[in-house]
Amino acid sequence: MTVLRSGSASDVGRVRTVNEDRVLESPTLFAVADGMGGHAGGEVAASIAIDSLQAGFSRSQTLDGLTEAVEEANRAVWERGVGDQALRGMGTTVVAAALVATDEGDRLALANVGDSRAYRFHDGELLQLSVDHSVAEELVARGELSQAEADIHPHRHILTRALGITPEVEADVWEIVPLAGDRYLLCSDGLSNEVTVDVIAGVLSSVPDPRAAAETLVALANEAGGNDNITTIVVDVLVGETDPATNGAPPTATAEQPSDLTGAVALADIRDASTTPTGGPATATGGPATAVGAKAIEAPGEPSVDAAPRPRKVKGPRRVTFRVLLFLVVLGALAYGAYYLIKVYVGDSYFVGLKGNQLVIYQGRPGGFLGLEPKIVSRTGVTTAQVGSLVVPALRSGVQEPTRTAATRYVSHLVEAQCSLQSPPPSCTAATTTTTTTIPTTTVAGTA
Repeated sequence: MTVLRSGSASDVGRVRTVNEDRVLESPTLFAVADGMGGHAGGEVAASIAIDSLQAGFSRSQTLDGLTEAVEEANRAVWERGVGDQALRGMGTTVVAAALVATDEGDRLALANVGDSRAYRFHDGELLQLSVDHSVAEELVARGELSQAEADIHPHRHILTRALGITPEVEADVWEIVPLAGDRYLLCSDGLSNEVTVDVIAGVLSSVPDPRAAAETLVALANEAGGNDNITTIVVDVLVGETDPATNGAPPTATAEQPSDLTGAVALADIRDASTTPTGGPATATGGPATAVGAKAIEAPGEPSVDAAPRPRKVKGPRRVTFRVLLFLVVLGALAYGAYYLIKVYVGDSYFVGLKGNQLVIYQGRPGGFLGLEPKIVSRTGVTTAQVGSLVVPALRSGVQEPTRTAATRYVSHLVEAQCSLQSPPPSCTAATTTTTTTIPTTTVAGTA
């Protein structure tokens, strides 16, 4: 018998306005989906994937059942995008862990599509189990990049595989033996892009409660910049296997030596405890246990009905004093200063978007900012056919860059990335921008 305890956290971050991540936390199935495709598309894709994954796995709680559930989720997202023009091109990543029963005993089945990740914390070491489906990782697999170079490569965020982009998708699926004391972390790239593995390992080793650990990781990602939505699930194996000799290794993992982590909970303690550290119920009778904290909702106060209205004092006309005039002057100066700062902020912002099927560089913020609409400053001459379909949803929403030069360089990287995936690589011409233009009030979709 295997007993699990979990905790999760999700946050919009400090840059995005909408959280397109979705999380699934149940007694036997845990998953993170990171949607893409703009305000509506990303949310819808991630929600469809999570709902379909849960429904599919509930019919067959096996490794094959998890594989089929991922395939069903892909078809559900694909069919919704094809059937709705406003959602066409949407997609989502997914990483999932499921507790399944086999002839050899309980196993954790893991599945991954995209760049959301699965980690295992064992014997004080953090091991990445999943492999990112990105351009950079493809180059590593070919031997053209080292892993250290891939971690900082400009193409590391360009996906080569995601749910809902094509009618069929191949997921990485494998089994691993749940060892007592191990911790598993599922997360979107909003965490892995901001927080180093050493810091993640430090949190997992020092924060015993899984929900508190998940919330701490989200807070650290926000402190590091919070440039994307952040979602984490921490799953603890409270009761599991103790003999690692038969431990199944995922594609990138190796068999490890047994150890006990500090803070492992005994089965007798679980049976005697009425609540978990996070305040949720725990069970240990034939299945896994989860700990999910509950929120108390306080009802708003009722207005008093027996309070008699008081007569209002009628005031005479007020004289305009020097103090009032000074206040108005200061208020006007503050308003003008705020407008000037906003205008400078918008003027120093650039993003890459689409004009028809051509990539263009805008000055301003995607979707406008406080009435200041973005304007086209450069037409790159690059079309969507030259950069691949996976980046089109992000371009529709607008990909922000700190400078105009950085935006131009980003377009060049997209073209180079698409070329590098073709075998043999053709002769590709880097993107070049054309003459600056001043087309006003060109509105782009909201922040990705």
